[in-house]
Amino acid sequence: VQLQASGGGYVRAGGSLRLSCAGSRDTFRRYDLGWYRQGPGKQREGVAEISYNGVANYRDSVRGRFTISRDNAENILFLQMDDLRPEDTAIYYCNTRPPLPALWGQGTQVTVSS
Repeated sequence: VQLQASGGGYVRAGGSLRLSCAGSRDTFRRYDLGWYRQGPGKQREGVAEISYNGVANYRDSVRGRFTISRDNAENILFLQMDDLRPEDTAIYYCNTRPPLPALWGQGTQVTVSS
């Protein structure tokens, strides 16, 4: 079952968005999870990751602005994004960490205007 991200949208620089990702109970019980993004003309990159027990890590460019969290009871992964910048514009995806090819969903578009 693919992981489905939602919650993207169009915001001005400095704004906030909260992304959600729904998955199966099996995925949430067995794996560390992560958010990834692919900007225009760029390769997909990891943004944040979180272990089953809630230990989080972030790429340097989002640390202090993004917060990853997970609800293992409801099988939902979140990404709270604050102080968004134009360079955060991308399609955002969720997957396990490391990612499993079969779980890539369509992602959700985040567009930040200057």
